[in-house]
Amino acid sequence: MTELHSSGAATGTGDRSRPRAVLPALCLTQITSWGILYYAFPVLNPAITADTGWGTGTTTAAFSAALIVSALAGIYVGRTLDHRGPRAVMTAGSVLGALSLLLVAAAPNPAVFLAGWLLAGTAMAATFYQPAFAALTRWWAPDHIRALTIVTLAGGLASTVFAPLTAVLADHMSWRATYVVLAGILAALTIPAHALALRAPWPPAPPSPSHLTGGSDAVVGSRAFRMLAATFTLSSFAMYAVVIGLVPLLIERGYTTTQAAWALGLGGAGQTLGRTLYAALSRRLGVTARTVTLIGLGGLTTAALATVAGPYALLVTVSVLAGVVRGNLTLLQATSVTDRWGTTHYGRLSGLLGAPAHAAAALAPFAGAVLAGPLGGYPALFALLSALSIIAAATALGTRPRVP
Repeated sequence: MTELHSSGAATGTGDRSRPRAVLPALCLTQITSWGILYYAFPVLNPAITADTGWGTGTTTAAFSAALIVSALAGIYVGRTLDHRGPRAVMTAGSVLGALSLLLVAAAPNPAVFLAGWLLAGTAMAATFYQPAFAALTRWWAPDHIRALTIVTLAGGLASTVFAPLTAVLADHMSWRATYVVLAGILAALTIPAHALALRAPWPPAPPSPSHLTGGSDAVVGSRAFRMLAATFTLSSFAMYAVVIGLVPLLIERGYTTTQAAWALGLGGAGQTLGRTLYAALSRRLGVTARTVTLIGLGGLTTAALATVAGPYALLVTVSVLAGVVRGNLTLLQATSVTDRWGTTHYGRLSGLLGAPAHAAAALAPFAGAVLAGPLGGYPALFALLSALSIIAAATALGTRPRVP
């Protein structure tokens, strides 16, 4: 058995024309789309519940429903990307995103609020990382890892830019007016960027690597694909439950909310750092070894958070290390299809692969909060999440494609 490496040499794409405007445009639109469609909600949710009287569970469930819709819609989006390219998909997604926020802002009751977020979920599928990754993988291969790294580094700034901006707007106007302003920003920045910068001809799909027969259906039906889907689903659930659970974990151990928030924020800085290290890691480890190593390290950092009660500086260090691993995992998932099966069916395969993982990530915060009580607290929850990551690392051993 052999495996493709992230150098992209096996993709068959060679040096294709790389439209210069694509990379800066996608950096801008990823910051804006993530910042407004995703990170603005946790900032505005307290104001939403206070103004409307709707329960936090109701509003948060609507947002989680958007993430699940995004996961499911990503399957169709992926297939469309393979055949038509990203321009129409991402431009339409930007339009839907702006309209969805206007609907959310005008919602007179929870049902309309939910409808707005379901529409936003479709917009997320068409504007977040998946279509951007598909565009860069086809246009930039075999140097796609560098382009993916740049875009994810930019995307990592979304909360840095838009969480404070949202808070400032909310200090001067209602949450409804804030969403109207954000919808305008989203439309003004992302619709023209997607429509104008992604106009370059979509390169024809390269031939499948020589070791593959049967096309994308054969890949989807393979043991390696199923194992990879299980690996990323378990890993995503554990990773997102850890992110959301870190603050209550530290508060439960006697630290202040401010100290917990700093630990979480510095973990985000570690995530950005981790993304800068992925290219070097991909040159040194094959795809299966890389997958096992990164997910296993995620399990170890979660175990450390479960068992280390202090001092505070040590917990912050562990949080930063956990962030470094998370940053690498984002790029690991972005390159997992190309490394194993080339770029021919990247959109469809990545959509199918990402759907259960994204759904698990959407459910993880609720499931973690629900499990913490019966387990006896957040340290026990983190121990369970560590075990899930170790199981995911074990299933990753079965993700090497079979070669005749």
